Amino acid sequence: MTSHVSNVFNRNAIFTDETQQFVMPYDPLPGDMVTFKIRVAANNDCKLRLHLCDTPGSVYLMEKTKSCKIFDFYTTSLEAPKTSLRYFYTVVWDGQIYYYNKRGLWENLVDHYNFRLVPGLKTPDWAKGATMYQIFVDRFNNGDTTNDVINHEYAYLGITPKALSWDKDITVGDFCNFYGGDLQGIMDKMGYLKDLGVEAIYLNPVFVSPSSHKYDIQDYDYIDPHFGVIKQDNGEVLRFEKVNNKFATKYISRTTSKINLEASNALMVEFIQKAHDYGMKVILDGVFNHCGSFHKWLDTAGFYKNDNSPIGAYHSKDSPYHDYFIWNNGKYEGWWDNSNHPKLNFEDSQELYNYILEIGKKWVSAPYNADGWRLDVAADLGRSAEMNHEFWQKFNKAVKTANPEAIILAEHYGDPSPWLNGKEWDTIMNYDAFMEPITWFLTGVNKHSEESRPHLKGDAMAFENAMRHHMSYLTVHALQTAMNQLSNHDHSRFLTRTSGNTGRWHIVGSRAAESGINKNIMMEAVVFQMTWPGSPTIYYGDEAGLAGWTDPDNRRTFPWGNEDKVLTNLHKSLTAIRKNYPVVRHGSVEFLWMERDFISYGRWDEKQRIIVAINNGSKPMDAQLPVWKVEVLEGQLNQLIETGGGTFDVNPKYHNINDGVLKIKIPAQSAIVLGS
Repeated sequence: MTSHVSNVFNRNAIFTDETQQFVMPYDPLPGDMVTFKIRVAANNDCKLRLHLCDTPGSVYLMEKTKSCKIFDFYTTSLEAPKTSLRYFYTVVWDGQIYYYNKRGLWENLVDHYNFRLVPGLKTPDWAKGATMYQIFVDRFNNGDTTNDVINHEYAYLGITPKALSWDKDITVGDFCNFYGGDLQGIMDKMGYLKDLGVEAIYLNPVFVSPSSHKYDIQDYDYIDPHFGVIKQDNGEVLRFEKVNNKFATKYISRTTSKINLEASNALMVEFIQKAHDYGMKVILDGVFNHCGSFHKWLDTAGFYKNDNSPIGAYHSKDSPYHDYFIWNNGKYEGWWDNSNHPKLNFEDSQELYNYILEIGKKWVSAPYNADGWRLDVAADLGRSAEMNHEFWQKFNKAVKTANPEAIILAEHYGDPSPWLNGKEWDTIMNYDAFMEPITWFLTGVNKHSEESRPHLKGDAMAFENAMRHHMSYLTVHALQTAMNQLSNHDHSRFLTRTSGNTGRWHIVGSRAAESGINKNIMMEAVVFQMTWPGSPTIYYGDEAGLAGWTDPDNRRTFPWGNEDKVLTNLHKSLTAIRKNYPVVRHGSVEFLWMERDFISYGRWDEKQRIIVAINNGSKPMDAQLPVWKVEVLEGQLNQLIETGGGTFDVNPKYHNINDGVLKIKIPAQSAIVLGS
């Protein structure tokens, strides 16, 4: 920015965004009248205009329609078009023109950061800011030991499965290690989840599969009986029999017998209904880019040769499923060359295409009534961008027709804006605009704990710039529903990252993941997660103090009976604050004061204010926060929570505001949340 701007012009006062207090309605239908609002400092004699990017010359003069002690508000209205609308504002003061978009106020326009309105785009209200909880099912809780995997029950990728005791460390071949977690185990802990403040459960894959992670699906139509129900047919003791010198019959008998499959689907009906009874939604993992090599469509192990199924494509070019896969010189294509993840061929099989659409509808419809899909590697589906977008449009229509309140949430890295058009994805797993920036700022390592960049730890400017840049790709609806995670099944546990150490489980061992961890930094991160726009998503066990390198070490069993009570209670306290302050679900966000190791921001709407300050430094910080930016000029703010010293405090404490400034001391490695 230039330094010659007169102090009379308060450029820091200028603000607008795409939330419902500045765009009304912020989810219009084509043809609706939409009012756009922007604020400036009171008595700044400005000229403000709204500019439409896609219609050259379309400029709307804005009129002052409201004033208060510190701000003037300008508005204009226009009819929502049928297509997406990009726009920005200009502010003219003393002959100087300034441009305002998601980048803020600048003297030059960068089109990438312009605002976007998508008429007809609407995401489910329940998903806006919902507190979610991700469960890797095999590792959460064993509620039914009769469905546990049996040692050497089958062979997969040359490994026979092992049934391990709950307290056993992660070992080699984790994809074939089973600890017994199941749907009944989650049902038994729904009271715990409700008490934690969970509003939606996201399940890693639960469909029939030979692996513990189940991203290599064998049957999309049925829940895996090892997660559901296993009943011995006629009481018969199942025998080991070899297929191609590999134990297989027992697995097929237990997991593909009709009685077990139907019983497991019936348990899923009960599971989702119980979650709904507890006031929680259920999101399923949709793995549609690839299936598993065990699937009857391919049948690399020959499991289905003798059960009257059509022959698998692996065994014959004449298989009815041959075109379900991509073939190169007689070999099927694996996703990223993974032979156990055969990539599905949507371009050449309309039958496959239609079937997956039916699966999308099936699980969000009665009698199951799931509440949405998380889409695995969604941008990879298909061989072309054209097919990818076509399919997700059809998928969106199929799912939303079956259940208009279902959420469609995609795993994605990079720019998601081509899919956030109201017709494909609703939102994303928020890596670039959440997990990555907060990890670098608080820990100085990346989300895999594989790379260290000490210069990024505490770099508040880099953090703010990254957040502003990557948030600009998201519509307001996607931002408010984005899955904001600190950890998940693909990345190291955030608690491990707090040490600043790097490593991998197979190199340094599991115990090293617990060395040097800093619970104070973990608590700062949780405060940020629970107060930033989006849906804070707790990876099971984060609230209990689980550590772990990236997968498979991040998939340890939940430490029932040995939970970190401080972290658990911190999560409960913060979810309670979220319920008392709905502004965190839909309010605007603005950075207040940033410097080395220190960030602060405000959330606000017309009724509530939240102020958050995080000091990641080794010394206390005397801060003067310009809370006037969130329209607080005088009065008091109530301290809702303060972390630090290995614990946290929720005792009320009031802070006076003088002339729009909050003077406050923030202890070292702590976070404070205030509200009004």
